[in-house]
Amino acid sequence: MEKVYRTVIIDDEESAIDNLCFELQRYSYISVEGKAKTGTLGLKIIERVRPDLVFLDVELPDMQGMDVVARLEGYVSWNMKIVFYTAHDRYVIDALRAKAFDFLLKPVEPAELQTVLSRLCKPEYIVHNYMPPVAADAGKPFVVTTPTGDLRFLHTSEIGYFRYQSARKIWEVALTNGTFLPLKRNTTAEQLCAYDTAFTQIHQSYIINLHYLIMVQDNRCIMYPPFNSLEELVVSKKYKKKMIERFYQL
Repeated sequence: MEKVYRTVIIDDEESAIDNLCFELQRYSYISVEGKAKTGTLGLKIIERVRPDLVFLDVELPDMQGMDVVARLEGYVSWNMKIVFYTAHDRYVIDALRAKAFDFLLKPVEPAELQTVLSRLCKPEYIVHNYMPPVAADAGKPFVVTTPTGDLRFLHTSEIGYFRYQSARKIWEVALTNGTFLPLKRNTTAEQLCAYDTAFTQIHQSYIINLHYLIMVQDNRCIMYPPFNSLEELVVSKKYKKKMIERFYQL
């Protein structure tokens, strides 16, 4: 017997709800059990319906979609997947870091919706819970070279980000112990990103470790400690797409 996914839609736009419901009618295994136009009502419906799938708008009249997810932390005891959808693609990293199952842009394209739902039906799909690397496996070590020719063995978990010092024309590594390690002069951004898929360039002068990234807010990277007080890690438009691609590789 085909599994039926109990579904809830939380969106303050009536036309968006109608459009999504129309598209979902094409799938016999999707049953829309509730609709809400506010986060508060959405939470009540989730409590009552206990859905398998929630389509959640990022911006609601009374709260952000991220706030809805935060209020569900520790409460949802069943397997529930959240798909964020919005007209603003700048929210994509926030959604992923909030452990969203997937992400859709408005207006919802039938082909994109089909891709999301096809992944929903794959039993081997696992939602990754990204934790800061200090609590995870350090990974295989790699070697960097300092300006004096010394070799330094590093683990991905020791590195928060790389920054380029234009005055000295060198890259340096920001380590978890609060120090910076300068690298030899001919080191390139491409070489640094090749060390680990978690290293991605966000700006001409910055490469971050995605394992330390919590979210992107107003194009600024919010990081896990000990890098949580930084203001300088800003994602430029040039590197945003590549950053998202790297995230999916983790």
